[in-house]
Amino acid sequence: MLPAITYLDLETTGATPLKDRITEIALVRFEHGVEVARWQTLVNPEQPIPPFIQQLTGINNAMVAAAPTFAEVADKLLSFLEGSVLAAHNVRFDHGFIKAELKRLDIGLRQKVMCTVKLSRLLYPQHRSHGLDAIMQRHQITTIARHRAMGDVETILAFLESAKLELGAAAIANAAQRLLRGPSLPPHLDAVMLEDMPEAPGVYLFFGENDLPLYIGKSVNIRARVYAHFSSDHASAKEMRISQQVQRVEWQETAGDFSALLLEARLVKQRQPLHNRQLRNERQLFSWQLSTNINAQPVINLVNAAEINPAEFGRLGQLFGTFKTKRQAIEVLRQIADAHHLCAKTLGLEAGTGPCFASQIKRCKGVCCGREAPQIHYLRLQQALVAHQLKVWPYAGKIGIREHNHDSDKTQIHLFAHWCYLGTVDNAADLAESVQQTVDYKFDLDTYKLLLKVFAANKLEIMQLPIPN
Repeated sequence: MLPAITYLDLETTGATPLKDRITEIALVRFEHGVEVARWQTLVNPEQPIPPFIQQLTGINNAMVAAAPTFAEVADKLLSFLEGSVLAAHNVRFDHGFIKAELKRLDIGLRQKVMCTVKLSRLLYPQHRSHGLDAIMQRHQITTIARHRAMGDVETILAFLESAKLELGAAAIANAAQRLLRGPSLPPHLDAVMLEDMPEAPGVYLFFGENDLPLYIGKSVNIRARVYAHFSSDHASAKEMRISQQVQRVEWQETAGDFSALLLEARLVKQRQPLHNRQLRNERQLFSWQLSTNINAQPVINLVNAAEINPAEFGRLGQLFGTFKTKRQAIEVLRQIADAHHLCAKTLGLEAGTGPCFASQIKRCKGVCCGREAPQIHYLRLQQALVAHQLKVWPYAGKIGIREHNHDSDKTQIHLFAHWCYLGTVDNAADLAESVQQTVDYKFDLDTYKLLLKVFAANKLEIMQLPIPN
């Protein structure tokens, strides 16, 4: 299939490369389609194997007690991988563990990889599941060593042999080449630098000839998303322009998608990249504020978000709508007044004395001339505005939203109060200090909308923080 390819499988003490360790390695190396070597070994993980993992793999603490450590087998492993493509089922898992183990030895790894899960998807797109158990069932593959390293490698090889009989060797070779075909990088972009990009959530920044970013984006997989920008079939003219101009790429890894969204929005506003339009501009937001006095004239006033005093953020329930311009705000209020037969004079949309014009043509119920009680008009106005109402902050004070990435073991806690972003910390000690700090609240519509989604989804841990004395 390829000049040199090594099929590998690992067993480990858990799923997190940064804290879990390898307990078993098995691999089979092929050159020009012929098996040339195979190797398997237990590995002493230098930490206890959890009972659940012992039950799953059949590898217990006694079995690995006298086994070599990873440091003792690292050279042999690297010799098998040298000059070949590393293939595995969900290769990101195995590759991540090998890189983490080698990093502990101050050894870097640059290895071409191929995922046999993705290969199965290309070869058999009609099937939904491409896990090893599903493949075994479809291809009638049996093994007595499932969840042991060599047993799983041999299962992968049996799958490829079955696929070769069904689809032909050329189909498998073509699919493998598609997976390994790299993006067409611009000649002025350092490809070696991009090799260090993580397959993890975060934000990436494209730069041209100076320090002003061309574009800032986010992804749950920085590496895959950045390379996608340089694919031969650009999704848009903008992506093609970006790919032609970019000369340098920077990135910041985050704990997850929420952290990446938050960081992207903040960096776009701070750095003002050329090709980000949706998040770039600081919006001069306007909102309608309903008076608590039902007899006020007018009973509703247009306010700029910047005019809202931090001490009054609890009154967000009296604010309606987020408008980019005064004209837009007034037009929407006129439409509401017309649809609900509200009084334009009471709303401040019409000047003069006496009844409003709409009341003369029976389009206002007459609060301006005594035919309707102000209390009733006020209640009808409240009801008409409900769809535009800004939510009241649902907590007594500051909160922390905690996001944790099990793959990288990275944790971030983001602080908010009254819909405003206050900062990010990585640990409890910094969190305690941040809670005591005084801050300037600044309402941001993007943050407001993002938090509404987080609260509705209820998937992230929300920490209610103590109110400083």
